[in-house]
Amino acid sequence: MKIKTKYFGEIEINEDGIITFEDGIPGFGYVKKYVMLKNPNPELPFNWLQGVDEPSLAFVIVNPFLFKEDYEFDIPQSTIEELCIENIQDVLICSIVTIPQEMINTTMNLKAPIIINTKTKKGKQLVLDTDKYEIKYKIFKKTAL
Repeated sequence: MKIKTKYFGEIEINEDGIITFEDGIPGFGYVKKYVMLKNPNPELPFNWLQGVDEPSLAFVIVNPFLFKEDYEFDIPQSTIEELCIENIQDVLICSIVTIPQEMINTTMNLKAPIIINTKTKKGKQLVLDTDKYEIKYKIFKKTAL
């Protein structure tokens, strides 16, 4: 299947890789189907969550554990049931990244992780009911020159 994207032009995707977000992503509820696009540079940890039917909608995503090793939360039973999660090995956790003009100020959203069941291809952005994590967690620490 071919889709149009803002950043990669027209690309071929495997329909088996389409992830369905029944409620969409908060603020973008009109888009229900996404596909994960790997970064062409394997050295970089950032990938994309591309709207299948909306070429201009793509979120930069990252594995949050790469930048915050002690990141942990419980997935509510309602989400486990909604995404048909049977095995924790089938769960992929991602964070949406915001990359401003100055890369050093890049942040990721730890307050609302993306939960994907890689087996059923169902996803959800889960807003955590805690003040423990930030919406704009800086992933790069400033270093002295």
